[in-house]
Amino acid sequence: MADNYRALCSDFYVNMKLQVKMELPRTRETVLEFFERVRRQFPSMTGFRRFRDELALEAPQSEMPHRWLAVRGSAIRSGVVNAATLAESYALHLQILESCPHYLSVSPLDVDHLELLFGFDLLAHGNHDAIVLDAMLASTPLASLLDIPGATPVEFQPLVALALPAEDGSPALEAAFEIKTRPQGRGQPHDQDSPGEPISVCLSLRRPAPFGDLKDLPLSFHAMARRGEELIESRLVPNLLLPLRDAIASNNG
Repeated sequence: MADNYRALCSDFYVNMKLQVKMELPRTRETVLEFFERVRRQFPSMTGFRRFRDELALEAPQSEMPHRWLAVRGSAIRSGVVNAATLAESYALHLQILESCPHYLSVSPLDVDHLELLFGFDLLAHGNHDAIVLDAMLASTPLASLLDIPGATPVEFQPLVALALPAEDGSPALEAAFEIKTRPQGRGQPHDQDSPGEPISVCLSLRRPAPFGDLKDLPLSFHAMARRGEELIESRLVPNLLLPLRDAIASNNG
């Protein structure tokens, strides 16, 4: 199904974050053993980088799908960009959830929440906020309210967060639909030779604590992925992604 999503956008990615309550171990041996375990599963992830507050492992930017992993403070984050299938997108995240309890001493009591994000990037010229406003609010009372002669939209990044009802005995989830614009698109001249900057359409799902067992982490991930796929098909694509694509095409035309 991920290949179908790629046809709708310039980049499709699946990110994960495991947030814990205490600082993660950052010793040389501990983190390198964890990264080495992940690298054995995904050999292209050979780029080890150290930032001020973060240790990261990633594949080359030219590698598709592009994979990355970062340990920072009290969070483990990972991402897979432009995978051919959703199963390929999920594989890195599941490997991390299965490995981090042993290598980074994560316990059920320590887990604060697990988050899964599906992201779609759409390249767009011009004023991103104006494009999103046109796609989302055209012919609505709010659009009429904002229709002031000479005024230019400078900030319009809609976010809707929901508490989802539990299904089949699974824990309740929190979900958020969001459109993110880039400042470079605001008020810039239309350059036909430039690919433009992306507007991002995102669906994030969060499973808060408690987690009774470390086996709950992969199980929760699978449940969140299934719910996310349903929401993408029934809500995000028809109500956010396609209208935004049409508005971008109209603006670029």
